[in-house]
Amino acid sequence: MFESAELGHQLDKQAYQQFETELRQSLLSIQYDLKQRADFQVVILLGGVPTAGKSEVANLLLKWLDPRLIATHAFAQPSDEEAARPPFWRYWRILPPKGKMALLFGGWYSGPMWDQMQDAAEPIAYEHELAKILRLEKMLSDEGVLVLKFWLHLPKDQLKKQIKKLGADSRTAWRVEESDRWFLKNYDQMIDRYRDLLLRTNLADAPWRVVESSDSNYRNISVGRHIEEAIRHHMARASVRQNRIDAAPLMPSIDGVRLLDTLPLDYVLSKEDYKIQLEAWQGRLNGLVRQPKFKNISVVCVFEGMDAAGKGGAIRRITAALDARQYRTIPIAAPTEEERAQPYLWRFWRHLPPHGQLTLFDRSWYGRVLVERVEGFASRADWMRAYGEINDFEAQIAAANVLVVKFWLAISNEEQLNRFHEREAIEYKRFKITEEDWRNREKWDDYITAASDLIERTSTPNSPWLRVGANNKYYARIAVLRHLCERIEAALSQQEQSA
Repeated sequence: MFESAELGHQLDKQAYQQFETELRQSLLSIQYDLKQRADFQVVILLGGVPTAGKSEVANLLLKWLDPRLIATHAFAQPSDEEAARPPFWRYWRILPPKGKMALLFGGWYSGPMWDQMQDAAEPIAYEHELAKILRLEKMLSDEGVLVLKFWLHLPKDQLKKQIKKLGADSRTAWRVEESDRWFLKNYDQMIDRYRDLLLRTNLADAPWRVVESSDSNYRNISVGRHIEEAIRHHMARASVRQNRIDAAPLMPSIDGVRLLDTLPLDYVLSKEDYKIQLEAWQGRLNGLVRQPKFKNISVVCVFEGMDAAGKGGAIRRITAALDARQYRTIPIAAPTEEERAQPYLWRFWRHLPPHGQLTLFDRSWYGRVLVERVEGFASRADWMRAYGEINDFEAQIAAANVLVVKFWLAISNEEQLNRFHEREAIEYKRFKITEEDWRNREKWDDYITAASDLIERTSTPNSPWLRVGANNKYYARIAVLRHLCERIEAALSQQEQSA
């Protein structure tokens, strides 16, 4: 993979100056076109051999481009804030909005590359890390993000000359680190490892571009031209989003019976018994989140269900048992302008809690396979692809000691109608009922079908759905509290066993 980057490519000063003038004008023009269109963003990753010029390339791009429309990010060891969340959280939070660009030093390859340098990667963990990267890049590409990955390469003899030259000058000696000399000493072994890494992550929609860096003129013009051509090609596509459906087909039942059709909805729990049980389960929840071991995990509660099914009431019974400093409630409505400028899952990644905290989502990332599917806000390719993206998202956060607890609250059509009339009749409940709620009743069967599909496709061992028959509000609230306590207890027990 590196053979073509060891041919001794060069560009003389006169040719470089001619290319640079034209390229600067073209890149700046295309950057403003990108801002004007604002239908995709560009993420540029810079990797490569030590001293191959990553910083020089980054500085040159910032000189050529409008710096207001491009941000740069380097990644060292995770901060305390980052370490308390899933590993990819630090990358999601810095993704540029549509119409802008970001330049990442290493990006999500920083970990695997550093592990290869340190020979610290366990084979299974390394395989899992590469698989996560591939899924992330595919998801970004499917969403329309243009991911450009550059490997700046130096042959062994050129690396040796570069290190010697930089080290001999007191003004540049600081740029040569001990790890660079170690890399040179182990060059053949490290190049084999990086070749394997690049080959295995060389996606069609996010390929690696290997650039010889022995001659800085050739390197700089090559990177600039690749960026220009890639953005122009992306702009020329009929759609920057992926319209191919690459998910298993949905399988409707022959007899028409859907998953939620079989859920019992009517349970009996009196108000008196409810009060007794509520106090007991709230006390139990409060005790669990105050345990020292709870600081090693975090909890994400997802509440979905039909309108007026009691999601808000169940959430309030949970938060009543908690210290207000320990939780956040995130109500999900139509995305804002800021959120529409990012990949779909971005607005949920940003709200993930640190360890020792809880976040409760009133509606969630399941909107893509529910409301957006039924109302036609997302294409079939988008919402079919979303099942796999959601499962991957939840698996990643579960692997980072985030407990995902998902509730589907179900009521009958008749019970919903009664609750709608009650909301209209009681002054302080009127804000809960809108014209859209009434209109959604006309698509009741469509929502039941979509909900049955999403539960079937996203109920996993790490994050199963609890389906709650909620015609009786008292029963539903206790069922939610009980299940949440049991899941937290199991997670704390697992923490104790692994300690």
